[in-house]
Amino acid sequence: MTAPSATARATLAALLLAGPALAGLAGVPLPATLSVWAAPAWAADSARYVEGMGDVPVMPGLAPAEEAPLVFDKPAGRIAQSVMAGAMDRNAVLSFYNQTMPQLGWSRAPQRAGGSASFLREGEELRLEFVEPAARKAAATVVRFSLIPR
Repeated sequence: MTAPSATARATLAALLLAGPALAGLAGVPLPATLSVWAAPAWAADSARYVEGMGDVPVMPGLAPAEEAPLVFDKPAGRIAQSVMAGAMDRNAVLSFYNQTMPQLGWSRAPQRAGGSASFLREGEELRLEFVEPAARKAAATVVRFSLIPR
């Protein structure tokens, strides 16, 4: 067996270094058997994030609602809003984000009225507000994610 050429070694090194970044951009999570770090609980389902909000994960079971997300990038900071819905209890949603967001550098703000939640990080506030579904008979929990400068 012959030694790989310098070009082959460089190509292999580039693929090994770029592989995780490319997989993350493609939204394809690495199998747990290949991971050297323990993944947070929310990463087990998929590597989905709330559109326009960077690293705010989508809780397994939530899906985008019919409303299109709004994203504004201003000099004073970004403003984003996205609505997600799923057939789960409001307390389960709060529990998921109360456990997950501190792992991502967000700190819990004081309790908001109406059972909603707020998180703070680096001059931004993330609000999770529960809204009534359009169809009263719908069993879905609807959550509005709002990201605003603080």
